[in-house]
Order: sequence, then C-alpha cells, then structure tokens
Amino acid sequence: MVDVKVALVTGANKGIGFAIAQKLARLGMSVLVGARDSSRGEQAAARIRPEGLKAQYLKLDVTEAVSVEDAARAVDERFGRLDILINNAAIASDTTLPPSEASLDNIRKVFETNFFGVIAVTQAMLPLLRKSAAARIVNLTSGLGSLSM
Repeated sequence: MVDVKVALVTGANKGIGFAIAQKLARLGMSVLVGARDSSRGEQAAARIRPEGLKAQYLKLDVTEAVSVEDAARAVDERFGRLDILINNAAIASDTTLPPSEASLDNIRKVFETNFFGVIAVTQAMLPLLRKSAAARIVNLTSGLGSLSM
C-alpha cells in the first residue's frame, strides 16, 4: 500500500492557495485547506473533493497563536505527520500609497500575517514535518508595493 502524502496549504480558500491545494489533491495527496474563515475554507475543500480527491478544511489563522497550535495538534491527531507545508496565507497593503504615507497599523497587520505568520506556522509544523521521510516547505510571497518614499 502506498502511503498518501499529507500537504497543508495556508490561505487555501481562494486564489493561488486554492489552485495549489487543488493541484496537490489531483496529484493524489491528502490536502488540508488552511483558512481562517470556516465557511470559505469548507467551501474550498468541497470544491476540491469531487472525483474522490482528498481535501479537508483546517481552521488556521496564521496571526493567532492558539489557532496555529490547534491546527498543528489537529494534523498530528489525524495524520501523525506532515509531508508538505505551503506557506501561502498573505494580505496586501494599500499599494497606492508610498510607505511614508501608509498607516502604521496596516503595515503591522501585513507583517503579522506575511512574515510572522510564516514563522509561527513553520515552527508549529516542524515536529510533524520531521516525521516525514522527505518533508518540504514552500514559502510564497508577493510584492508589497512601491518602496519609494
């Protein structure tokens, strides 16, 4: 019997994250659709499941420590390991403003999600990734806008 690989994609309820989750499921993996919004996460997983594809929603808000810890515990209880972690969850700042005019609160939210969220999820999932025969971590990023002041 072939052991099915387990993949977690953060921010997988739409866009690039959804496309990645769908592709991994089509490759025969058991995919965890990480999303902070339960309704959108469940809907995304349901859109992947036709034709017997393996996808399930995993509640995960990368900016909340309890959510990250709960997600790691859920993966451990369900699968005992994680083979692939795709850190995709991200938010965009107002790219129409130069950094000199951007709201400091908005910039903090972006960094909390796009930078610290990646570190938090990776640290929480490392013990599970270490249980895999060939674990992989993929970190995605997008431009954060103009750097001119």
